[in-house]
This record gives sequence, structure tokens and C-alpha cells, in this order.
Amino acid sequence: MNKILALILTVAISGFTQDFRQMGSNYYAYPTPTAKYSKAPAGYKPFYLSHYGRHGSRFHQPADHYHALYNTLAKADSAGKLTDLGKSLLERAKFLDEYAAPRVGDLTQLGVAQHQGIAKRMVKNFPEIFKNDAYVEAYASTSVRCVVSMAAFLEELHAQKPKVEIHQESGKYLMSFISPLDFGKIIGESNTPAWQKENEKLYSHVNPTRMMRTIFNDSNYIQKNVDAGDLFSKIYEIGNSLQGSPEIEFSFDDLWTEEDLTARWHAQNAWWYSVLGNNPFAKKQGLDNARPLLKNVLDEADKVIAADTAKTDASTDSASSSTGSATAKTAAKPAKKTTATLRFGHDTVIFPFAVLLQLENSTQNTGIETADMENLHKVWRDYEISPMAANVQLVFYKSSKKGTPILVKVMLNEIEQKLPVTCNPQGPSASSGTLQNCPAVPYYRWEDVKEFYGKIAAGK
Repeated sequence: MNKILALILTVAISGFTQDFRQMGSNYYAYPTPTAKYSKAPAGYKPFYLSHYGRHGSRFHQPADHYHALYNTLAKADSAGKLTDLGKSLLERAKFLDEYAAPRVGDLTQLGVAQHQGIAKRMVKNFPEIFKNDAYVEAYASTSVRCVVSMAAFLEELHAQKPKVEIHQESGKYLMSFISPLDFGKIIGESNTPAWQKENEKLYSHVNPTRMMRTIFNDSNYIQKNVDAGDLFSKIYEIGNSLQGSPEIEFSFDDLWTEEDLTARWHAQNAWWYSVLGNNPFAKKQGLDNARPLLKNVLDEADKVIAADTAKTDASTDSASSSTGSATAKTAAKPAKKTTATLRFGHDTVIFPFAVLLQLENSTQNTGIETADMENLHKVWRDYEISPMAANVQLVFYKSSKKGTPILVKVMLNEIEQKLPVTCNPQGPSASSGTLQNCPAVPYYRWEDVKEFYGKIAAGK
């Protein structure tokens, strides 16, 4: 078996680039970010971070897909209908049927490493938030892969900052904002007649014939015994999931041409958009799957800011009254306030969450509404929004200078984003239209952000 795997590996690593892995859609393994962060406005330092993260790389599911792939190929092999490439694929399918099928949906070791890396960079990038007196709250979906993702993240966080206090839990009651809706129902509601027509146009470019002829040596056998479209899709999904399991020393890349893979990914990308994006052909019910999360993010941030303000006021009052007072000097230590809120969930929430936030960078706008499905991939790309271990981070900043506003910046997959939030005039010059205390992108005043997204969270 080892010799076979080595041979397959030699065939498979035929020079496919990063672009081919990205066309794995939501199976794209989280890339290590390289973007540099902008400098915070003068006098401002981070004091709170609010996060939602998808679980890391996982094994494909369901198990039936592995079984179907192997059984289809095994049946053809017994009839002498496989090419050499087909026999090679059969060996791979047999291995996956034995190794991966029992692990369907489980987090891979790469998935563990992805969250450890994100945690390590979070501490490095925002050390002020994770000082020794920090208090972190972490919540996970009841899905095992989300719980293990949280555990991996917190393990690294604790390794970096052993004195940080961590509260962690997973429970059904948390699903009200971590993953509230039935995804199957969302799929059904998004499958409108208008969308079906668009979907058919996209799949008209997807032709499994070429691939089937490289696997099977008899076109009549294919026609009578193989559901070509279904097998093509299973190869696409299982093959793309393999990038999340580097211990598996082969891929399915040798089965694809760039044209075939691109056409299939365009259809997949548009499907995610139809179900969880701002798609004009669907009912957009998928967006409701993230409104409770958005509300939770806004509400929790307000609580932290209120507690921080109260603590600051209390410290000032204590300092003012401490002159000649031994009692004030020995006052009880204030209660620990939350410095980071971490949430671990699913792509079915982070997709619509990013859409509601309408995040924009140099390549796309997550909240865009377009009817041009043929060119959707130019302005909206699933792998940029929700690769494995995808995350949204809201980082809050404050200044010691009295009267200055709280600021916030938003990052998608650790990349700073532009928001559709405007800075409202305030202060003595408001009547003249001069904007007071308005920072440069990617920093925004919290009051403006809260007002803008509060309406969206409420469905207005």
C-alpha cells in the first residue's frame, strides 16, 4: 500500500497552484495571513476583542460519499472497465473508505493547528488585551469539531498567557446565537424557480464527460452504470477536503483540468451565494441565521464598554477620595471584566455574518447584491469568506484622553476590512459639516458602528 501511495503522490503533485486549492470552496485550508496592520490612531490602544470563528479543517461528510465512490469504482474494476488512472483512483478510494469514512466531520490535526495559529497571532497582535488580569469568555457550538477547535485555540492561548483566566462552555442554549436555524430548511427556501434557472446556466458549463473517460475505458458502461454528474461532484468534494488532511499522501488533482475545476467551482461559489448571500434570486432567509449573532456581538460589546467605563469612573473617584483615607487605599479589587469574547461555530453562520457586515477589501464586497451569476466570482468568493477556520474579529480601542470615542476595526480572516459605516458630525463644528473625531479606515467610531448594524440585526 505504501508503494501505491508513493506512486499516487508522484502523479498528484503535478504543479497545481494555490488557485486550485482555493477552488475547493469552503474546504480551502486556512491560509496564514501576511497582511500588515494599520497603525491605530494616536493615543489609542486595544482593550476588547469580539470573535466568531468557524471550526478548522475537517474530514468530508457524509460517510456514504466515500462508500459510493469506492463501490462504484470497485464494481467497474471487477468488470474490467477501469483505466490505469481509474485503478489508481480505486486504490485511493479504498484507503479513504477505510481511513476517512469512520472520521466523517471530525476535526483534522491541521484543523487543530489552524486554531492554534490564530490564537498565537491574536496574542501577538493585541498583547494589551491578554495581559495577566485578562478574562476570556469562550463559547462553542455543540458540534464536536467546534468544541475541539475551541479547545485547541484556548490551549494555545493558555500556553502563550498562562495567567489569563478563561471561561469556556458549550451547550444547546448557546446555539440561539452560535447556529440558530435549520440549514436544510434554509436550502429549501433558497431554491426558488428563479434561482434554479440561474443554477442550470452555471451547470451547463460543467461537463463530467472528459473526466469519466479518463477513469472508465468503456463509454457504454458509463452510460448504463455510472451517474456521471453525481460521481463528478463526489470527486470534487472529497478531493478538495484532502487539503485539510496533509497526513494523507495523495490528492485527486491529477483528475482535473483547469477548465473543469473552474466551471465546477463557479457553480459551487454561486450556490453558497444563493443560500447564504445577498442573492436577488432567492428569499435571503440564510441571512437570518446570523442576525442573532450580530445582536450578541453588539450587546456583549456594549456590556464590556459599560463595565470598562464604570471601572474607570470608580478608579477616578477612588483616587480623588484617597487623600488621607486608609480605607480607600485598601478598597476591594474591582470585579474582573471580559477582555475577549470567543465564539466557535460554522460556515453556515460566518457566511451570512460577513454578508450582514458588508465587508469590503480590494477584491470583494461580502454584502454585494448582483444578478450576474456568470461573473459572481469576480466580486464574491466563498474561499475568501469562509475557508476552514474562517473568523471575524472586532477589535475595540480606547484612548486615555477624556472625551474621546471608542473605536473599532473589523477583520475577516485576520485582514482589515472597510465598513459601509459613515461618521456622523459631532461637536462644535457639526453645523458646518466638519467631522469631529472621525478616524481613518479601518477604524470606526463604535457609536456609528452600533447604530448602523443595530438596524441590520433587527432586520430593518
